[in-house]
Formats: sequence, structure tokens, C-alpha cells
Amino acid sequence: MRFLLDREQREFARTLDALLGAANAPAAVRAWAAGDPGPGRALWEKLADVGVFALAVPERHGGLGLRPVELAVAFVELGRHAVPGPLVETVAAGALLTEPDGPDGAASGDIGGLLPRMATGRALISLCLLSEAQPYALDADTADTVLVVEGDALLRAASVGPVQRSADPARRLARPGPGPVLARGPRVRAAADRAADVAALATAAQALGLGRALLDATVQHVRARTQFGVPVGSFQAVKHRLADTLLGLEFAEPLVYAAALALARGAAGDRGVSAAKVAAGEAAYAAARTALQLHGALGYTEEPDLSLWIRKARALRDAWGTPAAHRARVLAP
Repeated sequence: MRFLLDREQREFARTLDALLGAANAPAAVRAWAAGDPGPGRALWEKLADVGVFALAVPERHGGLGLRPVELAVAFVELGRHAVPGPLVETVAAGALLTEPDGPDGAASGDIGGLLPRMATGRALISLCLLSEAQPYALDADTADTVLVVEGDALLRAASVGPVQRSADPARRLARPGPGPVLARGPRVRAAADRAADVAALATAAQALGLGRALLDATVQHVRARTQFGVPVGSFQAVKHRLADTLLGLEFAEPLVYAAALALARGAAGDRGVSAAKVAAGEAAYAAARTALQLHGALGYTEEPDLSLWIRKARALRDAWGTPAAHRARVLAP
């Protein structure tokens, strides 16, 4: 089976890379971490203009329908540029509300008005599948709507708790408060499972892009830095470390696109999503460790933009399912 992107998908990736490269994404990340979502929301509007969020919204609500492969392409670039905000949660909420027509009719009610707004970048949605292991909603303090699935009930949080410290300061966590029940029943649970798969796929793609960016930055650094009169990158130990990092990312990439193809075919609970999440998350984390080691003291300071990528790697590895949880899913009989 081939996992090569077609011409339109490659052009989509190049368009996003150029857009984000010209948008000063690091400044938006720092502002978001400081509690100012303005620059980040402006970036979201640009992403909406090229159709990123429409990829998780059905055509009848102004979107392009759920397109997992194109979503994966987009999220690789979003991870490469460390774009802030509940990106994964927003597209997962789109899958939740339209699986197949919204949980027990929720999409046809008041909550359904979110979908057209989401497609145009005017609705930031935080989604939390509440559990003992995951009691927090991402960026709930800046999201327009916070949706919570608890058991077989879908709720809209009426309040959120104080923002908690995170390993990645641009990932702002808060506990969602109780709110009105929008839908209840087995369809809610089924829709939540589908949304979790979409979220895990998008997170894996985001981690893959993040890892690529970290590796590129590290290669540039070791080429420019010299020791004993020669580039650090010429040392055999450094070459081996970079090669191992590249192998991890190269191994993860086909798993991400294979998982996207499986979701596009309608596979539910596909183990491929978990395999992609583990491989991409671990590869990105390894890339962060490599960047930290080979940048030396620069890797431990917050002033360089590199720190924005390094601190995000660990958070993405554990978001939407820890490596242990996804390995257990892959190995389950």
C-alpha cells in the first residue's frame, strides 16, 4: 500500500507552511501563553480561510466533510509551526457533533450552530472527554464553547476553574464546571469514541510536524556551531543521534497517514490510530531530547523560540491518550 500524498495535498501543505512562516507564529505562541489570545485568534482566521477547520465540518454546515488525510496534512504543518490553541479539540468536536448526525440530535439544536462558525474560524471549541485520568479542558479560558462528555452525557460547561500550570505554557488547562446536558445516550458514547480517534490522529500529526521542526533546527545548529575548528555536526556521535531521531520520524510518518486512511474508510476504534499516536509522540519527544542535548545551554533557556517546540513535545506525547494507554489498545486481543 502506498501512502504518498497527491499533488493537491502536497500543495496544501506548502501553502500552510508559507502562511504560517510569514505569520510570526512564535509571537502568537508567547502571547497565548501570557493569556492574550488575540494574535492566536488572528492566526486561526487565516487558517480558516484556507479551509483547515472546514475539513472537520460536513458540507451541509459549510464545511468540506470529514477528511482525515487532509486533516493529517494540515496538522503536521500546525505542529511544525507550534500554532497555539485548542486545534485538536476543535476538529474533534466537529467529529463529535456530526457522527453521524450529531449525538441524539444535538447537532440540530442550539449547539449545531457551532459548526458553521467553526468552519470559518470564528468558534474555538474545547472538548474534554472527562475521566479521572483527564479532568482538564485545554484552553477552556479562551474557548468560545467548552463541551464535556461524561459517561453517556454531552454537556456544555457553564464555567471553568482557574488555569493550571502546564509543562507547555501555551497549553492552558482548566477544570470544566457543570452545565446543561445537551444530549444523553449510547450515541453520545459512540460519537465520543469517534471524536477521540480523530483527536488522537490530529495529535499524532501535530507531534510529527513538531518533531520535524526540532530536527531541522538542530541540524542547522550543529552545522553552524564549531568545536576544535570543525562543525559539531561532523562528530560521529552527533551524526548517530541525529540519524536515530530521523529514523523515528520516518517510521512514524507512514503510520500517521495509514491511520488517516483507515478513518477515511470509516474504521472505528482502529488500532492504527493508536500505533500512529505512540510512534509520532515518542519520535517527537526523542527529537526534543536530541535538540535539548545538542543545543547545549541554549536548549535550557526560554528566550530562543526553540523552547516553544521543546516544551510542547512532552505535552503532545501524552495528550489524548498516553503511550501506555495506546500501546494497550494496539495489543488488546
